[in-house]
Amino acid sequence: MKVVRLGSKQFQKLCDRGSGRNRRITESVRKIVENVKLFGDEALIKYTRKFDGVKLSARDLKVSECEVSGAYQDIKPEFVSTLKLVMENVNKFYKKQLKKSWKIKDADGVLLGEKISPLDTVGVYVPGGTVPLVSSVYMSVIPAKMAGVKNIVLVTPPNEYRSVDPHILVVADLLKVNAVYKVGGAQAIAALAFGTKTIPRVDKIVGPGNAYVTEAKRQVFGYCNIDMLAGPTEVVIIANQLSDVKFIKADLDAQAEHFMGMSILITNSKKLVKMFKKEDINGYIIQVKNMDEAADVANMLAGEHLQILTNNPKKIAKRITNAGAIFLGPYTPVAVGDYVAGPSHVLPTGGSARFFSGLGLSDFYKSTHILSFNKRALEKIRDPLEKVAGIEKLVKHLDSVKVRFE
Repeated sequence: MKVVRLGSKQFQKLCDRGSGRNRRITESVRKIVENVKLFGDEALIKYTRKFDGVKLSARDLKVSECEVSGAYQDIKPEFVSTLKLVMENVNKFYKKQLKKSWKIKDADGVLLGEKISPLDTVGVYVPGGTVPLVSSVYMSVIPAKMAGVKNIVLVTPPNEYRSVDPHILVVADLLKVNAVYKVGGAQAIAALAFGTKTIPRVDKIVGPGNAYVTEAKRQVFGYCNIDMLAGPTEVVIIANQLSDVKFIKADLDAQAEHFMGMSILITNSKKLVKMFKKEDINGYIIQVKNMDEAADVANMLAGEHLQILTNNPKKIAKRITNAGAIFLGPYTPVAVGDYVAGPSHVLPTGGSARFFSGLGLSDFYKSTHILSFNKRALEKIRDPLEKVAGIEKLVKHLDSVKVRFE
């Protein structure tokens, strides 16, 4: 691990780690997005063969009911019972985030309110790779279901056998996902944003992905909404001389298991600095004077996962304003949040926790403001209205009020 000094250029680079774009990826994704927009399923089939090495027809893109039924035969029976227990934890957490419409009415005849409505259709992206990311399915689908989204579709790259991992299919089926499609990468994001003959257009795309998926989400934003622009996963660990070295090492190693996963250790312990700079881990060590400064540095880094492995983690946590999720104490490793605790593991990365939040029910709601004035109420606020409109020199706005009193 590399030691980084506070205030150095390297430290500033760490704080700005999520702001760059790769021109080659940007241009490559632009072409893919445009082709999918123009040619739909035909483009999906072409890119699936090119990038995944799998030959599919338009008819093969959607996972069939037969494939879903067969998936139950290819998993261990105890997987379903384990999954139900985990999903119950996720449900419990998100029940606390439920929102309701509201309205207020005063004596002057003014009614104001907010109508909360779920999105109609959401697309969930589940990355491919050598192992099935089962947790990404329930961590994304459950909050959408809880918010009341009617139509949820899932896209994920096909494997070499022209199918989808049975565990992913079983989770999607248990959660009553409307459809699963065998398509991944930037082409899947474009298909969700614009729709094809096979894949419906969605209102929002959620779920983690690689640099191409993230760039595609950036480019289709506006045609539909997205959850966030996520980069490589990361952990920031605050530790001191009382922290268990074995736990620190295990948590740093766990993050390194992810492709391009990055670890940052913040400590006031010279012993820990000396010890961990010898470790062959993709990451950085930042030495601070005390735990107050450690909290300040953590806020500047705005990490996806923040672990506080000190003897008084709650005291430090009170000072934290920028983090995707905070893990308090020695017995709360990131793995707990990744799989079973309840809050979604779809979290902001690359410093974007300064302005993004972890996936929640609010991602699947839209808000409509409601206003109602009677004549008396309009007359009461007529003077300030006309003064503001007058400053802006919007005469027709003024006329639209005056005509109601002629």
